[in-house]
Amino acid sequence: MPQRLMPRLGSQWTARQSTWGWCHFQVKNIRRKAQFTFVEMVAVCDPKVRFWLNAQQLADRELWQPGWQPLHSQ
Repeated sequence: MPQRLMPRLGSQWTARQSTWGWCHFQVKNIRRKAQFTFVEMVAVCDPKVRFWLNAQQLADRELWQPGWQPLHSQ
C-alpha cells in the first residue's frame, strides 16, 4: 500500500456492512510486518470489539469508507 494511502492512528472508518455487529470503527494500533501493514480496528460504540485487518482492505471502497459515514438501511 503506498505511503499516501496508509491509515493513520486514530483515523475513523465506516464498514459498508455490519462487521462484528458494528459499522463505525477507529484505528487503535498499526503494525508493519515485512511488506504487510495491519491495523487494529476498534468499534466506536463497543471498545471490547476489536480485530486486526490487513490495511490494504481499507482501500477497497466496497468494504470500507474513510470517516464516520451515515448508515443507510441495506
